[in-house]
Amino acid sequence: MEVITIHPKNKEQANLFEQLAKTLKVPFEKSKIKGKRYNAEFEEKMRESAKQARQGKTVKINIDELWK
Repeated sequence: MEVITIHPKNKEQANLFEQLAKTLKVPFEKSKIKGKRYNAEFEEKMRESAKQARQGKTVKINIDELWK
């Protein structure tokens, strides 16, 4: 089974998708998202970090020496 997340731009679109799901007898869940989930600056830092990891630009830290 797959999960499809739809982000309607307005109430009219939300109602249309809800009616479509009901017509097709597809179970669905509704939830309200207030604003973005994360700060845009934080999201950019996370994308940059993931990019660096893919490129192998990481630093390995020996746990035994961490607190010395």
